[in-house]
Amino acid sequence: LSASANMALNIYFCGSIRGGREDVAIYQKIVQKLKKFGKVLTEHVSHAGLSERGEDAACEGDRAIHDRDVEWLQKADVIVAEVTQPSLGVGYELGRAAAMHKRILCLFRPSSGRVLSAMIRGAENGSLFQVRDYSEEQAETIVEDYFRMVVSST
Repeated sequence: LSASANMALNIYFCGSIRGGREDVAIYQKIVQKLKKFGKVLTEHVSHAGLSERGEDAACEGDRAIHDRDVEWLQKADVIVAEVTQPSLGVGYELGRAAAMHKRILCLFRPSSGRVLSAMIRGAENGSLFQVRDYSEEQAETIVEDYFRMVVSST
């Protein structure tokens, strides 16, 4: 699927915000690739100006952010999560998305020296919930291959 296809997907990208912004450059790379396949509902997660403090909660408040994001999750056709940087929010989003029977792709970089949570790695079922280990150079290819598979199965 590409921009020329009739059906553009709604894509929800998950990445750490308050849990740490160390991987924002990788988020940017992934989101740029995702935009080829549809509308990225959460593009702001990849913005370099977004700090660990998160969005300006003083304006909207945490409840408004939560409710908006859950609404976006419900609207999403596919969830893509970069899960290398541990994040309670990303874990929560993935749990909600799994309960909604959404297609989920989790991306994890073993080179980080971290070990992925068993609750994420163990949820992999080879179909709706998939986990891919990758290196930074492979990110775009893995996303491309995943979406090629998603489109051919719809």
